[in-house]
Amino acid sequence: MTESFDAIVVGSGPNGLAAAVTLARSGLSVRVYERAALIGGGSSSAELTLPGFLHDICSAVHPLAFESRFFREFALASRVDFAVPDISYAQPLDGGRAGIAYRDLERTREHLGRDGDAYAQLMGPLARHASAVAEFTGSTLVRVPQHPLTVLALGLRALEQGGPLWNARFREEVAPALITGVAAHTILTQPSVAGAAAGLTLAAYGHARGWPIPRGGSQAIADAMVDDLRAHGGEIVTEHEVTSLDELPPARAVLLDVTPDAFVRLAGDRMPSAYRRRMEHFRYGGGVAKVDFALSAPVPWANEEVRRAGTVHVGGTRAEVAQAENDVSAGRLAERPYVLVAQQSLFDPGRAPEGAQTLWTYTHVPAGSAADREEAVTAQIERFAPGFRDTILATHSRSAVEVAEYNPNYPGGDIAAGAPTLSQLIRRPVLSTDPWRTPVRGVYLCSSSVSPGPGVTGLVGWHAALSALRHEFGTRMLPNLSPV
Repeated sequence: MTESFDAIVVGSGPNGLAAAVTLARSGLSVRVYERAALIGGGSSSAELTLPGFLHDICSAVHPLAFESRFFREFALASRVDFAVPDISYAQPLDGGRAGIAYRDLERTREHLGRDGDAYAQLMGPLARHASAVAEFTGSTLVRVPQHPLTVLALGLRALEQGGPLWNARFREEVAPALITGVAAHTILTQPSVAGAAAGLTLAAYGHARGWPIPRGGSQAIADAMVDDLRAHGGEIVTEHEVTSLDELPPARAVLLDVTPDAFVRLAGDRMPSAYRRRMEHFRYGGGVAKVDFALSAPVPWANEEVRRAGTVHVGGTRAEVAQAENDVSAGRLAERPYVLVAQQSLFDPGRAPEGAQTLWTYTHVPAGSAADREEAVTAQIERFAPGFRDTILATHSRSAVEVAEYNPNYPGGDIAAGAPTLSQLIRRPVLSTDPWRTPVRGVYLCSSSVSPGPGVTGLVGWHAALSALRHEFGTRMLPNLSPV
């Protein structure tokens, strides 16, 4: 007899697992298919350099671990042990200077000199209402916001920091560099409204509840969802690549944690031509090249406070970071690249042997670049941390091409699975109040290519599962996701 399921999920990234958990908690039979041997997708960890050194393969620090609606419903903070650094992120500059984003906004203001008040006025309303910001950005933007004043505050600040007046309120270099270091996460031209909005949102979380680091690696987040899924009857099949929807067992709902391009290939003739064209017009963004380090000691940053930061944005001044990102947008490798650095083992010593450290880094490159950026990343860190080279025991480097080969959901090395431009945040991947539901009967998209977009939040999978519950199973009841 052919086996059948209520729901099938293709892909075990954070969104695929969130969808599977939500459906299993609703009493449905659920199977997940994963092409890789390791479960977790963008939230996975492994020994990449030397035995005993645990590295995060993609995501490292999780600003939305406490603010994502799905993670709150799932009570992630009670299932995974998080470290929350007092310094959410830092931005070193030449001469031993640095911008330091403490969780305490007032302390941040005090350390920013003449620009302290301006920075606090910019960030204060967003940090005080970080949960309202998360509510607005945590679903499709095609809807009436629940907190219009907070959304207005975010919008006005994004227009300011994403346009030609971005330096108008500042007098020195440190505060604006601190802001652009966060905005550059988006791999967008600087300045840009979408980049500024994302940067201000992430910064607000940094000053509200911090940027948490899961002890045991990002894999701990995936493992918590896997444990819950299995406890409620769900199952996972690894090392099984799905190449067509026709290969799947019968199911009332199929949820795909894949990109629009992959969906086109999986659906084949089932997909209506008009919808296919919309999927084919979806644009992907710049790529990343990743370098992981095994170190004999912590990074010797010239600024002592940077040595206590969970995340470090390496690139120098606002103008330097913007130049590096605009080079990437123009299809060029930056001579002095922007480098995103995470120092997880400072707060999670179990990731490395006693006395040693892991260091997680990536830098932005044009999509599809085959360039190995290990030397460029090392030199840029050495610029702000003299003696860094002397601490390196081993490295593991991946070009953007290799990042895409490892995970097909990162086409060309695009870890956002789609350029997070303003138009594609509103239309992701289509303009709809229910973008997760597709015209292929019973099929839903639940990858980062769909609203609300990239990041380890589980929100896309959760929204897609709720849509499937409404349309395929006739229920609007939110399942209880708590551990109890």
